[in-house]
Amino acid sequence: MPGEHVGIVGAGAVGCYFGGMLARAGLPVTLIGRQQHVDAINRDGLFLERSDFQGYTKLQASTSIESIRNASIVLLCVKTIDTETAALALAPHFAGNAILVSFQNGVDNVERIKRATGIKALPSVVYVAAAMTGPGRVKHNGRGDVVVGDDEPRVAAVFLDGGIPCRISDNIAGELWTKLVMNCAYNAISAVTRLQYGLIKENPFTVDVMEEVIREVVAVGTAAGIRLPGTEQLTEAALKLGNAMATATSSTEQDISRGRLTEIDSLNGYVARRGSELGVLAPVNRTLHALVKLLERR
Repeated sequence: MPGEHVGIVGAGAVGCYFGGMLARAGLPVTLIGRQQHVDAINRDGLFLERSDFQGYTKLQASTSIESIRNASIVLLCVKTIDTETAALALAPHFAGNAILVSFQNGVDNVERIKRATGIKALPSVVYVAAAMTGPGRVKHNGRGDVVVGDDEPRVAAVFLDGGIPCRISDNIAGELWTKLVMNCAYNAISAVTRLQYGLIKENPFTVDVMEEVIREVVAVGTAAGIRLPGTEQLTEAALKLGNAMATATSSTEQDISRGRLTEIDSLNGYVARRGSELGVLAPVNRTLHALVKLLERR
């Protein structure tokens, strides 16, 4: 969209993929990330690999959060464990008329940002399988679409102008919980087994576990007043997601493989905690959360 400048805080796989797509479409993009990625991007450009193209795209990159000061739309792409820290760091440099979009997993990031900074961020739901394959290099493995609420059309316009499929929803809370369902169904199982989505969805035993996970998330979400599809419909959607991202492993699995902390506290762990608050048991989610936390300690 003419006049928009997109800042991306968190130049990991998600941030780099969508930043690269927007930059390829001609939008000004500034990535904020780690030194090794920033150095490579500023030297050569961002290397974006998809099934239909691969090559370098020029854009701005910096390790300094101050570089978002000219951005009119800021995508917060950090992991949920870093939400408050990143929000507090960007707040002094956030333009008064800019829009902050939570581009994160989990369902409570917007509330946490507001409590930490007073900034009213917009929630969004992101479906993409991508991985960093080296400094300044990102590989796309599946999907790459976004769901946003209907209260700020500028955001949807930027994605659509950038060639990114974007759907506007009047039930963004339900969309966030639907994404939570998908993450709870796949992420922990992928991390524990080190398997790709396609193999998980083809095994009848793991499919049974996924269905129980989904049933629990729906029960907790419904008790919290969230408008959600039923378990059967969401299970079918989860299996379709496994087809679309058959060669992908979860971000949780990637974190465990790299020796990093995961977002599991905001996924299966969140469902277990919220269920306890609402008097809804979620034993399968609690078990998967415990297993991933055990792997984290390794």
